[in-house]
Amino acid sequence: MNYSSDDVQKILQLAMARKQQESFSGQQLLEMGRELGISPELLESAKQEWLIQSKIQQEQQTRRQIRLRKFKAHLISFVAVNTFLVVLNLVSTPRYFWAIYPISGWGLGLFMHYVAINRLNEKFQDI
Repeated sequence: MNYSSDDVQKILQLAMARKQQESFSGQQLLEMGRELGISPELLESAKQEWLIQSKIQQEQQTRRQIRLRKFKAHLISFVAVNTFLVVLNLVSTPRYFWAIYPISGWGLGLFMHYVAINRLNEKFQDI
């Protein structure tokens, strides 16, 4: 049976994932490449590309965590302040619910913050 290069890559990735407990030295990587007919130059080029992609992914993950932390802080302050405003509203003027205006305005801003975060996350996942 013949395998396409894509099939070989998938089979090897599965096998390597199952053997994940081990780590490999640079020499072992070169030997594996030789056995697969991959030149050391091509292997080094692929390794450099992998390092760059790995660094980019790590930076994106860090940015994603920072955006999420900022959104959580925004959400907590929204809940705390607006809870206070509702209580103040109910104590001072229970017949007129004026607290709905700051809740609505700030809620819209909070919603837009959430949408922006999700769009950025989707954009970076496509890369």
